[in-house]
Amino acid sequence: MKILVTGFDPFGSDKINPAIEAVKQLPDTIINAQIIKLEIPTVFNQCAEVVHRAVLEQKPDYVLNIGQAGGRFGLTPELVAINLNDGRIADNAGFQPCSQSIQTDGQSAYFTQLPIKAMAQAIIQKGIPSSISTTAGTFVCNHIMYQVQYMIDKEFPDLKAGFMHIPFLPSQVIHRPNTPSLSLADDIIGITAAISAIIKYDGHADIKIIGGSLN
Repeated sequence: MKILVTGFDPFGSDKINPAIEAVKQLPDTIINAQIIKLEIPTVFNQCAEVVHRAVLEQKPDYVLNIGQAGGRFGLTPELVAINLNDGRIADNAGFQPCSQSIQTDGQSAYFTQLPIKAMAQAIIQKGIPSSISTTAGTFVCNHIMYQVQYMIDKEFPDLKAGFMHIPFLPSQVIHRPNTPSLSLADDIIGITAAISAIIKYDGHADIKIIGGSLN
């Protein structure tokens, strides 16, 4: 089994992105799966082009995209991606879309194929906070989750994919009072646990537990 795991480069005012820093330090093999690590740009469309090339070259069974979600206190596997680009800030190429569709012939939304409830539980069992998220936002994180699902819809029907957000690092919140953070070591443990759940539940349905929220 091959799992392509991607992490974004730094964006906005931050000089570091925990996503790629954690991805770079993942084991090369988890259980029986080869882990392929890839840095992708925080740029609309370009990030999807980089992932598309990697899927063609590596032919992974799964894609797990990792991104930073400042303000969240745990690792949050995402349930759904929506067909909308609406950037609160510009991407790293200076592009700031407003109310644009990602793909004119794509679905309004795509749901992940990953066992996100099992992933969250596996992370929690390692003593690290985790919960299911039902919004990946409208910036480049949602964009890449949607674009990979679009690839599955149009080109790679056997591929399974999803997205997971991780919090700021402690060094990123020094000047952000009362903002949660998580250490890089815990990020790596949590992502590894999530990938282990993906492998364990390969070919099986996700666990049946409540994963919803009130808001």
